[in-house]
Amino acid sequence: MPHDRRRPSRESRTMSSPFSRDSSQPPWQASDAPSEHTAPASAEQATATGTDVAAPPSAPKGGLDRWFKVTERGSTMGREVRGGVATFIAMSYIVVLNPLILGLGADSTGATLGVDRVAAMTALIGGVMTILMGVVAKTPFAVATGLGVNAFLAVTIATTPGLTWAQAMGLIIWAGVIMFVLVLTGFRTAVFNAVPASLKSAIVVGIGLFIALVGLVNAGFVRRMPDAAGTTVPVDLGVGGELIGWPLLTFVITLLLTITLMVRNIRGAILIAVLSGTVLAHVLEAVAPSGSSGENPAGWSLVVPSTPTGLFSLPDLSLVGDADPVGLWTQLGVTTVLLLIFTILLSIFFDAMGTMVGLSEQAGLVKDGKIDNVDRILLIDAAGAVAGGAGSVSSNQIFVESSTGIAEGARTGLANVVTGLLFLAAMFITPLVEVVPFEAVAPAMVVVGFLMAKNVVRIDWDDWGIAVPSFLTFVLMPFTYSIADGIGAGFISYVFIRVVQGRIREIHPLMWVVAAAFVAYFGIGVIEGWIL
Repeated sequence: MPHDRRRPSRESRTMSSPFSRDSSQPPWQASDAPSEHTAPASAEQATATGTDVAAPPSAPKGGLDRWFKVTERGSTMGREVRGGVATFIAMSYIVVLNPLILGLGADSTGATLGVDRVAAMTALIGGVMTILMGVVAKTPFAVATGLGVNAFLAVTIATTPGLTWAQAMGLIIWAGVIMFVLVLTGFRTAVFNAVPASLKSAIVVGIGLFIALVGLVNAGFVRRMPDAAGTTVPVDLGVGGELIGWPLLTFVITLLLTITLMVRNIRGAILIAVLSGTVLAHVLEAVAPSGSSGENPAGWSLVVPSTPTGLFSLPDLSLVGDADPVGLWTQLGVTTVLLLIFTILLSIFFDAMGTMVGLSEQAGLVKDGKIDNVDRILLIDAAGAVAGGAGSVSSNQIFVESSTGIAEGARTGLANVVTGLLFLAAMFITPLVEVVPFEAVAPAMVVVGFLMAKNVVRIDWDDWGIAVPSFLTFVLMPFTYSIADGIGAGFISYVFIRVVQGRIREIHPLMWVVAAAFVAYFGIGVIEGWIL
């Protein structure tokens, strides 16, 4: 996916984690870990909205209010609707971007999935899973195709000799099924019970920095430097070190407007700024056309503001059931398939879990040391991976852009229903998704990233054994453009430094398991060379 934080008091050993379960859970769930394995003590410490704390909730105002706990969570119907719309606007780009990644790329046989088919299925599955997350888990965590895994499929997996797109999607199904089992057995929750509280805060900070960097890159405010440039920095400011072009002006003006509205506590600040930026973008493109950044370095990133040529079109849903989770075993062999599944599983496992922690903190859903409906959140998230594979659009998972809707006031699953319905509508009015340019949305991501980064004060900087891993966690997320990579570096370094310090008994047993898994994850290329 903001953050009004106070420095928490030292947590006691008896304080439960946001992921705590009852004593009937599997043996690994019973935790007598040291105090650093606990989570924030109160919801007040986790109200990451940047707005005033709501007054004590009044009685529910109807069945819808009661089901989604709108009043109970200090929200209103209006805030939920605004939040749902804001989240959709922030993440609607996936309906355009995912088809470009998956729809145009050919598999080893030369076959493609097709842009129109991927666009329709991306909107359909994202809409259905988002609504399920809202109705079942009652949280404002929108679900859609996750970036990273889809590119991995298009560039690495689908091009494997003899492999088809259907078989590549079969890998996603298997990874989702395994993750579903891990949730049902309680293992996935247990892993996060084992994570020190400071590392959880570092994950939130890292996601905030990651969101901000994605926004800056999407807007073209910073850009990747070509390898041939011989530069010592990976990114550069604007175009050749200069801020030029109407798109960048749109981003800067929208960012300043967003900050101004939020500082002035204007209700609907983010949504107002995004819509205002969109109008400005269309006016500027009509008066002084800039075109796309592919044709003009100072042009618009991906979405060029323009009036859609048509409003409605019938979606092509022929990809439903096209995945083949069986044929890949004979095509690639058991060892290769297992290695690929492990790589995908570890990535989506920690990407989604890290995002959930950050969004839960931001939305103030951590109450009495527990995240509301955590089991249901994890089940729907796992189901999203299976559904994404079955629909040939890659794994669906919780989206960090949900933080935009939360910043707008969303606190319940009702916002998700609004977002999901808009995704379903996008199947029929896909051209309208291309109306909002990245430059109008990116400022919201930058501001939300700042608000999430305020969690840095909750890290214990006096203990090197937790401070260094926390630093690596939140620094490497934006630097590697991967939430999972940042978490992996943090977990491995935590175990290593605790061993060096001679404090082995403070390491939760599952942290050893996860750290070892990440060592294998980072060294997957070497392992493949040994085995294959």
